[in-house]
Amino acid sequence: MPLVSYSCSAPAPGILALKILAKVQDTSVEFAENAETPSLKVVTTNPVTGTSTTATSVSWVECTKSLSQLVPSLSLWEGASVESWVESAVSSILPVIGSSSDDSGKSAVEEFISKLEKHLSESKNTYVTGTFSAADVCLTVWLAQAMAKCGLTDPGEGVSKWSASVLKSLKTYDETSIAPLLAVVGNAESVEASGELTDNPLVKKLQEFGLEFDVYSHAACMTAEELVTNVALPSEKETHTKNLFFKDKKHGLFLVTHATSSTFNTKQLGSLLKLEGKVNLRLADAATLDKHLAVKPGCVGPLCIVNDESKEVKLVLDKALTDGTYEYVHSHPLRNDASVKVKPAALMEYLNKAGIEPVVVDFSSGSEADKGGKAPANRPPESKGKEKQPKQQQQKQANQNKKTAKKGETLLALQWKKSENFAMWYSDVIVLSEMISYYDISGCYILRPWSYKIWDLIQQWFNVKIEKLGVENSYFPLFVSQDRLEKEKDHVEGFAPEVAWVTKSGDGELAKQIAIRPTSETIMYPAFSDWIKSHRDLPLKLNQWSNVVRWEFKDPTPFLRSREFLWQEGHTAHSTYEEADEMVMAALDLYKQAYQDLLCVPVIPGYKTEKEKFAGGHRTTTVEAYVAGSGRAIQGATSHNLGQNFGKMFDIKFQDEKGQTQIAWQTSWGFTTRSIGVMVMVHGDDKGLVMPPRIAPVQAVIVPILSKKLSMEDANPYCLSVLADLESQGLRAKYDDREMYNPGWKYNHWEQKGVPIRIEVGPMDIEKKQTRVVLRFNGEKMDIPVDGIGAFIKEKLESIHKAMFEKAVADRDSHVVTVTEWKDFVPNLEKNNLVLTPWCGPEHQDWEEWVKKTSKEESLKNLGQEGEDERCSTSVAAKTLCIPFDQPELPEGTKCIASGLPATCWVLWGRSY
Repeated sequence: MPLVSYSCSAPAPGILALKILAKVQDTSVEFAENAETPSLKVVTTNPVTGTSTTATSVSWVECTKSLSQLVPSLSLWEGASVESWVESAVSSILPVIGSSSDDSGKSAVEEFISKLEKHLSESKNTYVTGTFSAADVCLTVWLAQAMAKCGLTDPGEGVSKWSASVLKSLKTYDETSIAPLLAVVGNAESVEASGELTDNPLVKKLQEFGLEFDVYSHAACMTAEELVTNVALPSEKETHTKNLFFKDKKHGLFLVTHATSSTFNTKQLGSLLKLEGKVNLRLADAATLDKHLAVKPGCVGPLCIVNDESKEVKLVLDKALTDGTYEYVHSHPLRNDASVKVKPAALMEYLNKAGIEPVVVDFSSGSEADKGGKAPANRPPESKGKEKQPKQQQQKQANQNKKTAKKGETLLALQWKKSENFAMWYSDVIVLSEMISYYDISGCYILRPWSYKIWDLIQQWFNVKIEKLGVENSYFPLFVSQDRLEKEKDHVEGFAPEVAWVTKSGDGELAKQIAIRPTSETIMYPAFSDWIKSHRDLPLKLNQWSNVVRWEFKDPTPFLRSREFLWQEGHTAHSTYEEADEMVMAALDLYKQAYQDLLCVPVIPGYKTEKEKFAGGHRTTTVEAYVAGSGRAIQGATSHNLGQNFGKMFDIKFQDEKGQTQIAWQTSWGFTTRSIGVMVMVHGDDKGLVMPPRIAPVQAVIVPILSKKLSMEDANPYCLSVLADLESQGLRAKYDDREMYNPGWKYNHWEQKGVPIRIEVGPMDIEKKQTRVVLRFNGEKMDIPVDGIGAFIKEKLESIHKAMFEKAVADRDSHVVTVTEWKDFVPNLEKNNLVLTPWCGPEHQDWEEWVKKTSKEESLKNLGQEGEDERCSTSVAAKTLCIPFDQPELPEGTKCIASGLPATCWVLWGRSY
């Protein structure tokens, strides 16, 4: 193999950044500071022939680029934006630090700082180009040197935080040179100068123990997932921690701290800790956490164990945090907007001096079934034999690599594959595609513009449809009194565990607590009673777009199961049962259209059983979708015939044409933002979202391929004419004319966001009067004449919709099986199937519960598990999805699969979200 030597000469003090680049890559480079201009020589000697070749770089940019690529896997020079920022610094900053005058170039430095501050503010990135790169090294070093030269002390909040964070990471490579620079850029924002953090009790404890550590500020992060996404670390040899506080009635309290790349479940933990007897580990509440560790949720770290004065909490440490897997461990010091960085040895010494003896556990030693975070527990049981261990090792390696893997230059590359860990893949997709952001209240999420635009398009479509049915939009209050909520007994019992109550106003207690609406029947129907007096007042058809709050106990999942969500809820009143039932079916048909005609998701319409119907209603209809990636069904939307029950409770009466008093027949029906999550799960792939064309916020994006042969000025007229043609066809199109990102970055960015069609324009395309069209759905590429491009794209979007729907139908239909004997029921569930069985009737709730209980027991036995967390939102138990409208022929004498009683219908079962 060739032998390579590097020698670099450059003027001081600018050469410092080049020295740091070499040290970051742990590569030996011979440096000399006596040159007037920079030069890098790379000599490669063939050990066999003895011949040598020399490559020379002779500019700041070229030398920096070459030195950044000594270890290619570190990706320090990824993308045109790195080069662009380095070039900018070379032209505006380096002349200043090389000048003999202290005041020379002060305005240039201030202008550069202003440009950088604006970029950091707009991009919200932790690093200049998204990921840690050579731009961060060079810009922080050179900028600090220039500020010192010009006597500047306040670079602004964004630049100060960014530069202080980067320089603190670089200090480990050359503390003598970096420490003075850190003092320059940190100013009031630097950690060392901030009394707010130096007064932190855990920071003081570290100082008291005489340990080496760093502490730094960052954006507030409630979860480990947010830390990984928003507070990137400069090396794969560093890790954030995830901290979980458990309680068990028999075994006590446990603080579990593990690397973000490690995974486990509570059953695995009980086994690894060798806990005897029944183990029932549950996450402790905030009050217990505060009582024992004096810390709030989202701010926990291993250092807070010193607050356990009664020594009742057992600290459980991930072996990966102690055995040299990582060089540094980052964790919160009682607050989630800062982190402490320590070496594993310092962490262990801290615990030793505090009198804490942790239990060190190897989380990588769990079984295959235990891995994968929140992965669905519905995969088939592993076959026994020699094949099992290699699979475990492969899964172990895959899981360990995910969180430390480079995300790529766009910061959008998914860390999980859909087929490997569906739950983590889903979390990656919705965050990295900029659909949601996490909030500091569990179960509540921020809908970013990309996802809210989808909801907006659904609203526009739905409003047109319901207007044709005579439904009018309205809005009712968010709050409901306790008396009204509890007026309908069955209804309130169905929602009681999820109701959120307001009990205080400022410092005072309310005389009567009021509920935040979990649904609006009890809010709207007193008004119905006031408005409806005669048959001439009917039908009354109202709809409202609103938010509701249901304080879910189960694990929240964005879009699918959250404590606050958006929806439309329709409420109507009619003079006859037949009219009400017609309304129920009309609303359900709209939901079917919404899923199939907008979201490309096939659904199965049917009736809910008595056990699953809406609380207090007469009969519930539903559309059920199937998610092939997880093998689970999901309720898409429901439409309820409420009968006269609510009319009786709320005195909704009218005089009919004969003058007789009658009670109104009512309906309610709802469609939620859950539909967006269903769409993501059904169509997304390992690159990110795959947007159905009719609901895509952007249906086509134009990306110019700039080069020496094609400038932005030359590309603009051609691309703008393409954009105008697309918009003339009524398409939602965008021209991505950002010059700071190269075409490859833009391809990845728009693929991640799922834009159905990408239109590429390069110099040859302009010459040939064509465009390169790339389809997101299947990757197909084609060259299309620019003349008539708008009409072509419009037609192509329709064909994409058709193909996406057909694929989803095929995926679903291949997993719907008919079973007539119980012995085949659970095995088919394990194959991720929906199961259609003969049934003795929807009124037999006892046998329905028997199937749920028995299927759960058999599945857990197959998985080798004793039970599952009651908060788990993805149970292995089967439940009835619906009694499909489309009923296959039921041969005479067919028996119910569970009870053995004569079957009266077919019912669809499955594991469900």
